[in-house]
Amino acid sequence: MMLARVADSLYWLGRYAERAEHVARLAGVMLNAMLDQTDAAEEAARIALAAVGGRSAADFGEVLEAASTLAIDRHDPASVVSSLATARENARQVREQITTETWEQLNLLYLRSTGVAADTAFAADAPEFLRRIIADLHQFKGAADATMSHGEGWRFMLAGVYVERAQLIAQLLSAGFGGDTGSDDHVALVNLLRMGCALEPYLRVYTADINARSILEFMMFDEEFPRSIRFATERIQEHVARFSSGRERSRNDPLRLAGRLNARLAYADINAIERGGADELLAGVQAGCAAINTAIFETFVAYPLDQRLPA
Repeated sequence: MMLARVADSLYWLGRYAERAEHVARLAGVMLNAMLDQTDAAEEAARIALAAVGGRSAADFGEVLEAASTLAIDRHDPASVVSSLATARENARQVREQITTETWEQLNLLYLRSTGVAADTAFAADAPEFLRRIIADLHQFKGAADATMSHGEGWRFMLAGVYVERAQLIAQLLSAGFGGDTGSDDHVALVNLLRMGCALEPYLRVYTADINARSILEFMMFDEEFPRSIRFATERIQEHVARFSSGRERSRNDPLRLAGRLNARLAYADINAIERGGADELLAGVQAGCAAINTAIFETFVAYPLDQRLPA
């Protein structure tokens, strides 16, 4: 049976690695949108900042400043480098549970992104700096998948990845389409797809027909796209089921909550969402992920001793 501190560190390692990749992509799209010298940059900044803690472009002097804050501000807990530092610290605490290849990939990424030359590298070529971080995080995840035993520890880490991903994509779609903030501008929709790493997979399904309804359907419900909310909720249920095997079920059991969230996505009606808006379902996804997170902590980390120790 895995120690509580080990499960907790692996779970948060997965969450922070996923968060770093997502925020790096948001910042990268913001910077690329600046090249057009149109309103696209401001709209991309609005969506990205709203998707990261509900911020506003008014909090920053310009798009470049906002992107820099999201990328390399060590004092901002939502920045890429802050997430990488926390992911690396969690990995350090469970160094004996992960492989050398996995640790080295994350440690090298951390050192390169937070070292004395990082600020200079970002100033010299910010898009390339962020692209390299994303590529290195893909290598980190690949190393973990290819070299770690696919047992409890690996599943806790993957549960963290997919809880974070479902929550982040729901926040992104809420920022893009929630309330009265939705846009039918072609460039804005393309940028939103890029923020979700979804442009090319979307075009393979819908060709060049880029519209809000199809984007919502694809990024919320596609069962084969690994960054859709539906794909993430299925993986959450799968991994939680495996490391919850043999446990008694309570009302707030993480597996029960994961199954409920996955079922909600599986039986949602895109036509009803189009008529009434996606706000309720997206808010439900975020609340469901938060509930699963709390349940995992209470069940596997902060459980009463009398639940695990023999009498």
